[in-house]
Amino acid sequence: MNRYVKTALLAGAAWSALSSFAMAQNAAPQDGASSLDDVVVTARRRDELLKDVPISVSAISEERLEQTGASDITALQQQTPNATVQVARGSNSTLISFIRGIGQQDPLWGFEPGVGLYVDDVYVARPQGAVLDIYDVQRIEVLRGPQGSLYGRNTVGGAIKYVTNTLSSDPELTLRGAYGSYNQIDLMAVGSIPLADNFRVGGAIASYQRDGYGTNLNTGAEHYNKDVLAGRLSAEWEPREDMSIRLAYDRVQDDSNPRHGHREVAGVGVGAGIQPSVYDTFAGIGDENSVTSQGASATIRLELNDNWTFKSITAWREGDTDTVIDFDNTPAPTLDIPAYYADDQLTQEFQFLFDYDRIQGVAGFFYLDGHAEGAFDTVLGGAGIVIGTTGQVDTESWAGFADANLDLTDRLHLGIGMRYTLDDKRGTVFRANYLGATRSPILGGTPRAPLLVRTNYTASKDFTQFTPRIALSYDLTDDMTTYASYSQGFKSGGFDMRGDAFLTPNTVNGYDPETVDSYEIGLKGALDRLTFAASVFYNEYQDQQVTTQVPAGAGIASFVDNVGSSTFYGAEFEGQLRILDNLTANFAVGYLNSEFDEFLRYNLTTRTFEDISSQVVLQNAPEWTGYLGLTWLGDVGGGQLAVTPSVSYRGDFSLFEFPNPLLDQKAYSLVDLSIVWTDPSDRFTVGLYGKNLTDEEYRVGGYNFPGALFNNSIIGYYGPPQTVTASLQVKF
Repeated sequence: MNRYVKTALLAGAAWSALSSFAMAQNAAPQDGASSLDDVVVTARRRDELLKDVPISVSAISEERLEQTGASDITALQQQTPNATVQVARGSNSTLISFIRGIGQQDPLWGFEPGVGLYVDDVYVARPQGAVLDIYDVQRIEVLRGPQGSLYGRNTVGGAIKYVTNTLSSDPELTLRGAYGSYNQIDLMAVGSIPLADNFRVGGAIASYQRDGYGTNLNTGAEHYNKDVLAGRLSAEWEPREDMSIRLAYDRVQDDSNPRHGHREVAGVGVGAGIQPSVYDTFAGIGDENSVTSQGASATIRLELNDNWTFKSITAWREGDTDTVIDFDNTPAPTLDIPAYYADDQLTQEFQFLFDYDRIQGVAGFFYLDGHAEGAFDTVLGGAGIVIGTTGQVDTESWAGFADANLDLTDRLHLGIGMRYTLDDKRGTVFRANYLGATRSPILGGTPRAPLLVRTNYTASKDFTQFTPRIALSYDLTDDMTTYASYSQGFKSGGFDMRGDAFLTPNTVNGYDPETVDSYEIGLKGALDRLTFAASVFYNEYQDQQVTTQVPAGAGIASFVDNVGSSTFYGAEFEGQLRILDNLTANFAVGYLNSEFDEFLRYNLTTRTFEDISSQVVLQNAPEWTGYLGLTWLGDVGGGQLAVTPSVSYRGDFSLFEFPNPLLDQKAYSLVDLSIVWTDPSDRFTVGLYGKNLTDEEYRVGGYNFPGALFNNSIIGYYGPPQTVTASLQVKF
């Protein structure tokens, strides 16, 4: 059956069922259906009740994060339908995010993510250092679907918003310690103090230490360990009743050892066998790794009058990464990659929020000035050469936006949003072969002239895009809303920092933006013991950017092409059911169908583009995802005990566009159990958290370099094994 017909039938059936269900509830409203009134989100850049927002949003509170023992934002993958939130292959703190099958796998500098990350409304442009540990957090929002009108460029898949706690007007101090498997030791302190009635300062510091899940059997070093120090300082001042100022600074230092991966097939020579543990390696390039990420922001809010509020968000961020990855996982320099990345960004956003009787919204301006640079060597011992690559990209982005909600009647609402973006990019790429399988002069190796200059250019490109949004919502009851929406998002174009002009001359022209047009209908609300959100969506993905690297003689050819188009459709259902007064179920189910309509691949032999859409699939796009967690609350020992067993499911998925049975991940489930006790005064909290209790082995990333030159280097990276952690928290 034609996929468009199937999509129409799916959407029509869902719309009919949801509408009938809602009308039945309208005829017989249920008591106790107002629990969603407590859930406030800022998905549309203003405080709103979750049930009133015509967007698919998962809002996970601080309490829920604590109940489930979430340690960093990768925990979102388990509780959010159709989401991939993982640590990037070969790294410890680089973030890879996909929502509804749309994202960005490659974290190389200069490439744009497909899911936007925001910390207190500050855009984090680069994925390095973006695996945020969860501490001092109020909630995390996951916005699914394109967010082009309000969040702009690089939110084609959606956005993740990490919202930290505001400072208390009373002195506060919270200390937390945890000890767990693999000698895990986590220490955290969060506190604030008022220095005046209208001025408060606060801070948080957290240390995360853990031995490795495995070992580098060549050097004896820990592998998959953790060594992170993170901190945040903030100050809040209300110089007048109508004005507030918040200053914030944060820094993360990650000195965990590099992750070299695990051989999925045997090669030839010492250490080239398949190690018994998927967390072990036999890498020889070294065990030094350092990632630093820091930033500062100033947020000013001024109430101009009863209807208008002005908000200014000024932010600066920078990051540095110095790392090594051994792709072949042997002592020999068969395929070794030493690298460094660096980036900095300055952003300024002005917002004018308005609220009249029948119209509410926001209009504003956004500016970004960003710089990203880096270098890496591809050391090829079998060829006796090293390919040195370096480059940088400078980005200036301007955008004007507006989003308004108009109450056509007391129950019928029209939402309209629009954004115009101009990106100005300038890229420089240099790539050359050098004799000798040691570091190139680019990364401090022996000075020597290149054997062959493969790429050497500087170019500039401008990209403009208008991204609209329109939504029509109707309040079926006071506690239930249905909506239909259309939105568009785009990911900026750019220049391939690995581009090989010797093999692919067109790389000097860069690649164009990609766009996603999304159509969605949904229903969200509450009745009796159930709060829920349901949606059905259809996406058209155009000018899709895909990154691939393939062996090419004595080297590797890189492609970043606008390969063509794909189509997605699916459905999501999530919520909470109060089974008994002391027993609740949290659930999430996602269905996703995706396929390429066109995939143009450059043929190195014929030097032409060929449509190979029948041979490829969408990466990180499992057909089914699901989550079920039960929480029992009871009075024990004079305090409250919360017991939360949970299971999450993730269907079969491919790590790359080209299916590979050696790397593709079969469906798996993760079983967790959390037990948290809080004393009657809410001062002491004791927790016991079991993760992946069935000790499931599952891949989260990989590299595919088969062949004799690369010693058949097919490498997998794995999620955490079974762990148990105990924690104690004290509030003063």
